[in-house]
Amino acid sequence: MHLQFSGLIKTALFIGAIFFISLNGLAQYKFSDEPAAKKRLSQIASSAIAKVETIGQTEGAKDIQVIIIGSGDVENHSAVGVFGGVEGHHLLGVELLLRFAESLVANSNTDSIKNLLAKRTFYIFPNLSPDASAQYFATLKYERQANARPTDMDRDGEISEDPYDDLNKDSYITQMRIADPSGEWMAHPDDARVMKKADRSKGEKGTHRLLSEGIDNDKDEQFNEDGPGGIYFNKNFTYNFGAFEPGAGDFPVSEKETRALLDYLYERFNLYLLVSFSSTNSLSNPVKFNGGAVQKRVITGPYEKDAALNEMISEMYNDLIPKDNAPKGTAGKGDFSEWGYFHFGRLSYSTPAWWIPSIKEEKDTVNNTTNFVNTDKNETLNFLHWAQKNELPDLFVSWESVDHPDFPNKKVEVGGVKPFVMQNPPVNLIDDIAQKHFKFLISTAETLPEIKIQDAKVESVGNNLFRISMKVYNAGLMPTLTEIGEKTRWMRKLRADIILDNKQELVNGKKKHLLDKIEGDSATELSYLVAGKGKITIKVGSAHTGFDKVELDLK
Repeated sequence: MHLQFSGLIKTALFIGAIFFISLNGLAQYKFSDEPAAKKRLSQIASSAIAKVETIGQTEGAKDIQVIIIGSGDVENHSAVGVFGGVEGHHLLGVELLLRFAESLVANSNTDSIKNLLAKRTFYIFPNLSPDASAQYFATLKYERQANARPTDMDRDGEISEDPYDDLNKDSYITQMRIADPSGEWMAHPDDARVMKKADRSKGEKGTHRLLSEGIDNDKDEQFNEDGPGGIYFNKNFTYNFGAFEPGAGDFPVSEKETRALLDYLYERFNLYLLVSFSSTNSLSNPVKFNGGAVQKRVITGPYEKDAALNEMISEMYNDLIPKDNAPKGTAGKGDFSEWGYFHFGRLSYSTPAWWIPSIKEEKDTVNNTTNFVNTDKNETLNFLHWAQKNELPDLFVSWESVDHPDFPNKKVEVGGVKPFVMQNPPVNLIDDIAQKHFKFLISTAETLPEIKIQDAKVESVGNNLFRISMKVYNAGLMPTLTEIGEKTRWMRKLRADIILDNKQELVNGKKKHLLDKIEGDSATELSYLVAGKGKITIKVGSAHTGFDKVELDLK
């Protein structure tokens, strides 16, 4: 399969690459708060190829919206679903999808995009966690993933009684380190700003405790464990649900956000593939086939042919976004992207879209010194040096001593990396990231199955009988049915319909016929025997492959 697709992958990437019209105006955007995002959605919806719908509201009364982009019979064109705000602190995903929709609209008059949108539909969900992402724009900033549902997170009978406390009054919730010889943490030997766990096997000794910045308001020896909200969108799905895990909810799909999305998706039979933006990463590092994982009653890994498709799409992704230092990003419990595959029966991939490149050690050969050392490949240390090399200021709060009521007579300092900055790039980098993901999503859409009727022939065999033959060709790279789609039966088989007039009779063949799977760039034969002259119509396809039809004159 890899050899079969390799040349076609390059073609799809080329198609996606050459027709992008750079939207210079987008470079000025920062992450959009709710009013700014709605203004952008309104502008997108003014295009003839786009429609914006509200599918529900969050616990915090914020709209959950979808942008539908395509032309013609959009519900019967093979479709890609793309999802942002899967994790509330990942503002980049929201921004990328707003820009993706804007770019599709701006490019819709070019031949390539116009032709693509005539046969493909995009369902774009910019922000599925608006309650959580709003924290980025609030006066007090901390990385939030929970919605606005009042929740007893620590199950002590009280709701939201231990929220975040800004001890140094800088409007950021960072960390606090408490000097304690029994603590597990110590200053990193290569950079004292960074805290690391002491490795006792190497003779290291801990010097500090490390906690989230705050006060133990409810005196249970935990900090900030019961703040405002709520339930995490990316923990509330049915596959591998984490019962009793903080943020998971009392039961799967307990929340307005997840219920609204699933109700909407289950009615979109044309959806073939899902791409979500979150810390889960199955694009840089494809999920491998494991025979034992598919032998279980509840499967825990992809089927073999689906794993090969993941590898194909990953190759396309890595050609555009090199995987240097890409996080493995294993899915957690109740993860949306895993639900998309295992329970929704669609190919489903996820990516964080951006990560800090690996910074190698640097030596000053003149002075025979090393400017940067990261002996244990510490993620935070790598981030700080990357920020320094790129002259990015104001990403770290210097450690500052504070008086803490819970730690009298102990040295307590507040500081650390600011919230959001390790998941979301500086604004000046987003334009390049957005262009690369535009190309990737366009190229991915090109690979979807596409049904075409070819070589239709009519042959008179005498006695007013006619033999009709044709090829049903899948012009896409993807099969008309994935393995998971066949197993779950959520994806529909191809259906061939022959439409006769009342003077004609079908002698051989079926008026309505379900076809077996057709692999990518492959065809199957279809034939009929009809008695009676006149016109007939043959229509073949399914919602997720698109339809084609041919009209023939029997004479």
